[in-house]
Amino acid sequence: MKQKIALITGGSRGLGKSAALTLSAQGVDIILTYQTRHAEALAVVAEIAAMGRSAVALQLDVSKAGTFAAFVAALHQALEQTWQRKDFDFLLNNAGIGVHAAFADTTEAQFDQLVNIQFKGVFFLTQALLPLIADHGRILNVSTGLTRFTLPGFAAYATMKGAIEVLTKYLAKELGARGITVNVIAPGAIETDFGGGAVRDNAQMNAFVAGQTALGRTGLPDDIGGAIAALLSDHSGWINAQRIEVSGGMFI
Repeated sequence: MKQKIALITGGSRGLGKSAALTLSAQGVDIILTYQTRHAEALAVVAEIAAMGRSAVALQLDVSKAGTFAAFVAALHQALEQTWQRKDFDFLLNNAGIGVHAAFADTTEAQFDQLVNIQFKGVFFLTQALLPLIADHGRILNVSTGLTRFTLPGFAAYATMKGAIEVLTKYLAKELGARGITVNVIAPGAIETDFGGGAVRDNAQMNAFVAGQTALGRTGLPDDIGGAIAALLSDHSGWINAQRIEVSGGMFI
């Protein structure tokens, strides 16, 4: 049976790191990307290796589509050297940033940064990787609960994620002939350093989120990592073109 390999963008910390470790524990090998946190990425690789799995860290700035051809070349080399393969099985488009700004105060620079990272980067990186994704593989995009419910300050961010949710359906339709499923996972508020760590570090915000969540607490990275692993498992192959919210029941 062929060894499964997952490519996770933004895998050195937060949700990406949790997904990498959870998938590794389930027998999946990992290629993770990082932008600047090389030491943290290598620490994740070492942790995966300690589980007896193989992992590689590659540098990537998802906001710079002009670098994707060079990244694909580096990925080719990593696949050949580490796994003697020309393809991989799972793509998790996870890398992203958070921008909190009222609609009236959002600058063009903030908007363009979000477009480049959250939408354009996902669109053209996935396009560049299509020849390397194995038939019957999986693509999982990361959205946000903020496309269903609204909180002031996230108009631009949530709009980009809404675009990702539409793109997910089109990818599922166009890649179905290759047996590739494409879904989107939409986390609720999670205790990470995302967006400056506000949900994790601001007690007032943490309590607000917990009070609006049916399960009575904020989410943890492993809540999302576990859900990602479940959606990429052999048991989830008939789930396709779906938005799966993983929020503990926020705002219901």
